[in-house]
Amino acid sequence: MAINAQEISALIKQQIENFQPNFDVTETGVVTYIGDGIARAHGLDNAMSGELLIFENGSYGMAQNLESTDVGIIILGDFTDIREGDTIRRTGKIMEVPVGDALIGRVVDPLGRPVDGLGEVKTDKTRPVETPAPGVMQRKSVSEPLQTGLKAIDALVPIGRGQRELIIGDRQTGKTSIAIDAILNQKGQDMICIYVAIGQKESTVRTQVETLRQYGALDYTIVVTASASQPSPLLFLAPYAGVAMAEEFMYNGKHVLIVYDDLSKQAVAYRELSLLLRRPPGREAFPGDVFYLHSRLLERSAKVSDELGGGSITALPFIETQAGDISAYIATNVISITDGQIFLSDSLFNGGVRPAIDAGSSVSRVGGSAQIKAMKKVAGTLRIDLASYRELEAFTKFGSDLDAATQAKLNRGRRTVEVLKQPVHEPLPVEKQVVILYALTHGFLDSVPVDDILRFEAELFDYFDAHHEGIYETIRRTKDLPEEAVLDAAITEFINQSSFK
Repeated sequence: MAINAQEISALIKQQIENFQPNFDVTETGVVTYIGDGIARAHGLDNAMSGELLIFENGSYGMAQNLESTDVGIIILGDFTDIREGDTIRRTGKIMEVPVGDALIGRVVDPLGRPVDGLGEVKTDKTRPVETPAPGVMQRKSVSEPLQTGLKAIDALVPIGRGQRELIIGDRQTGKTSIAIDAILNQKGQDMICIYVAIGQKESTVRTQVETLRQYGALDYTIVVTASASQPSPLLFLAPYAGVAMAEEFMYNGKHVLIVYDDLSKQAVAYRELSLLLRRPPGREAFPGDVFYLHSRLLERSAKVSDELGGGSITALPFIETQAGDISAYIATNVISITDGQIFLSDSLFNGGVRPAIDAGSSVSRVGGSAQIKAMKKVAGTLRIDLASYRELEAFTKFGSDLDAATQAKLNRGRRTVEVLKQPVHEPLPVEKQVVILYALTHGFLDSVPVDDILRFEAELFDYFDAHHEGIYETIRRTKDLPEEAVLDAAITEFINQSSFK
């Protein structure tokens, strides 16, 4: 056969056009500085912000500062055996964490690695830790309540699904207990809970996990922990890892409750990082973008529109104050980006009012739309009653001869304070809360001695469980109060057969 030069050249041209080199080019750099959880590297010219980088020893880092000469990296994991001059290479992936149902019931670190000794987490789904929050039109307003099981919250500062409610107070005022109770109360409510422990002692986290396990709440809870002994990058990352796990569920139409315990420690970890990365300090030596750190985190909590599945993330961020100072930098920052705050008072806690919620300083900016109709009806006057009681109480310390109206107000106030007390880890279903608050606001407790109120409450519930289950059922089904006459008759019937008459 004759060789045709044109055919050959056409073939060669085709081959050249379709040529695909199969060698892999990975951009590598050299570590030029290594410090506390921080490295700088030269040569990674095309690195992306938030990109995962891998060191020689197998540790991962995340690109934070992209400068003209080098890249500032936060190290996620062990940095003790990284040396100057080590090579570092790009992965081309933005920092992401494993997500999905396989994580439920597990205790993991901010990188999604299990720390509970129950073997690996088998999931193939991941989500980036930083994602833009849902926009204005992708959201719905908060309309359904998230029952915490605590009378003082569900009646006075209700939390709705998709809300961000800040829990703020000094150390040892019962902040964590509120969040744990709220998680325990989600049993059977079709909620997934995520508890993010930032900068806590390992033993404390262990105690919380055991509490959740004991009450059967670990079946629907993920615990993300970055303990106090871990390097600051992990503490900074933990809340973002938690919310990335929550988003997976939200966009699948599920409801999530996420607790950040606490964001003050995250801000401190971020300050440490920023100063090590040589970013300029601002107020209280925090970097200028510490507000943005928290706002881009909390804005990811939302109730999304029906087109996106109608799921929600409800956030309970914590802030620890120093001597009740809610005007400190981080505290004011977080107050301004949340939809209300629950303020826990040191003096109330020590005075035996637990949960120690200061009704005067606490507020929910969603309010009544996060309550069922029945609760709205019975809790309507509670706030004002409490506020006027606190005011009168201060005045009446001095005088003894009071007119009947003032006396009645004081008596009602004392009983209100007493009813709002609640033992730890005993959340109440909403129908029981409604019944006791109804009895309070309609004067059934006015003749009961203050010391006997909690006993009265327990016996009333037992009596209703036995004889008036239908009333509970009506409240659960209609979300409204039954006929007042029916409820009055049932409570009167209970009082007549009890020792309180």
